[in-house]
Amino acid sequence: MGDGNLSTKLVLVARTDLGMSKGKLASQCAHAAVDCYQKALQTTPQIVKMWELMGQPKIVVRADEDGDECLLQLHEKAKKVGLTTAVVRDAGRTQIESGTVTVVGIGPGKVKLVDQVTKHLKLL
Repeated sequence: MGDGNLSTKLVLVARTDLGMSKGKLASQCAHAAVDCYQKALQTTPQIVKMWELMGQPKIVVRADEDGDECLLQLHEKAKKVGLTTAVVRDAGRTQIESGTVTVVGIGPGKVKLVDQVTKHLKLL
């Protein structure tokens, strides 16, 4: 399983400029992970199977710029290289204005592809 061609991961890119509590941030990341997983089951079930066999690696990183635009650009870049991706927009019931992009999930996908989109981002 250490073979780079078989390695898979899911990356969650979170905004840190919104002042979300740790619990709120965890909830938003969970939304992105579940959404990506559900989409990937439909579109790339073989990748999901590899990801599951590897222990479902998930990495949380911080957006490199403030605002929705940074996450939306990462979402588009991920789509262009053929990765599953999900944008989480807050419902606005608690801490954040409705419709605000909080997290983007990228993957599960082959590490090589996911890194093309997210390698420059720092761990959260």
